[in-house]
Amino acid sequence: MKVFGIAGHSGMGKTTLLERLIPELTARGLVVSLVKHSHKNVDIDRPGKDSFRLRESGCKEVLLLGNHRWALMHELRGAEEPPLAALLDRMQHCDLVLVEGFKDGDFPKLEVWRRDVGKPTLWPDWPGIVALASDAPATSVDVPVLGLSDIAPIAEFVMAHAATR
Repeated sequence: MKVFGIAGHSGMGKTTLLERLIPELTARGLVVSLVKHSHKNVDIDRPGKDSFRLRESGCKEVLLLGNHRWALMHELRGAEEPPLAALLDRMQHCDLVLVEGFKDGDFPKLEVWRRDVGKPTLWPDWPGIVALASDAPATSVDVPVLGLSDIAPIAEFVMAHAATR
């Protein structure tokens, strides 16, 4: 399994890039998974539903299975968030795991940067940023700058620079 991160300030277009990148990578024959870290409360369950009630009753984990997908909900109950490595250990085999978040993680990352958003680049302050994907030329950076609208070179870069885990 290989790991590669997508980084950037909120509103830069990370999800939009991933929506285009994932089909490009899967068209090349890769099995792709994703880990997304959120600073917000994550709840895929709904109050009143059986799975919600059973989880609230004290279960550490609840696995919800439907006709088209399943989801495993793990309650931290005050424990620290697990490190990325522990989450990757729980994932099924795939060729590539794309990671959004985990800014301190020890894996290569592509920063999505749009000049019009008006925020500075995360590079060089975030560890592991090996390139920028931008809609404008970035000046004074010592990493490759890829065109944000041209997904094929971005996919090739990700495939070439993903870290083996």
